[in-house]
Amino acid sequence: MNKLNTTQRANIIRLMVEGNSLRSCSRITGVSITTVSKLLVDIGKACQQFHNDTVVNVNSKRIEADEIWSFVYAKDKNVPNSNKSKEQGAGDAWTWVGIDADTKLVVSFFVGNRDANSANEFMHDIAGRLKNRVQLTTDGFKPYLKAVEDAFDNDIDFAQLIKIYGLPEGNSNEKRYSPAKCTATEKKWVSGDPNPLHISTSYIERQNLTMRMSMRRFTRLTNAFSKKIENHCYAIALHFVYYNFCRIHKSLRVTPAMEAKLTTKPMTIEDIVNLLEVYK
Repeated sequence: MNKLNTTQRANIIRLMVEGNSLRSCSRITGVSITTVSKLLVDIGKACQQFHNDTVVNVNSKRIEADEIWSFVYAKDKNVPNSNKSKEQGAGDAWTWVGIDADTKLVVSFFVGNRDANSANEFMHDIAGRLKNRVQLTTDGFKPYLKAVEDAFDNDIDFAQLIKIYGLPEGNSNEKRYSPAKCTATEKKWVSGDPNPLHISTSYIERQNLTMRMSMRRFTRLTNAFSKKIENHCYAIALHFVYYNFCRIHKSLRVTPAMEAKLTTKPMTIEDIVNLLEVYK
């Protein structure tokens, strides 16, 4: 395997965080796909540890949470009954994300199923990273109710924004590729004293778009989907470290981590590469 220097690693990572697939990174840089894949694994592990160590004691007021669908190896309905596919974690993979509505900092992310156990793990992770009481908004997914209660012990202002969708319009192709139109929303109080003006999931839904635009494996109807659940998680960790600490937010004009007072200056791609030495 090739031994890459810092500049080569930075170039590959820059391509990754801008939405290129691993094979595209390999073709552009002239580095073997094996080496590119190994770099993703190494940098992904370092980014997971960096996020866990750094995004703590967050002084937040409003958190929005949601879950976004993707899949590994094959969709649930197409997963073959083989040991290989089971080892790779094949099937639907849901990424749970919590974002600070004011600083746009992604406080927590978790990859799992869309069920009560994953909701519980996700909410406990959010609760462990916050410094004070917050207002939380989620969609109407029922497992959030018990998960939030267990994680925050009612020390939270919690509401759900429930969206009501109409039937898709148009012919069969339009129905397949166009989402149903949201016809109404309902704000549901759950616990505490949430401010009705701040019951919203707009920022987390925008983050869902950022994820699909910035990670090739989240792009629908392509063959760039993840083949292993571990690599899926590593790519997500890299994305969020880059998003939180490197990428200047257009409206904030600083990075989310700077706005949240977790750091005083933006990280560079070379700084991400250096995490490989910090978290050996």
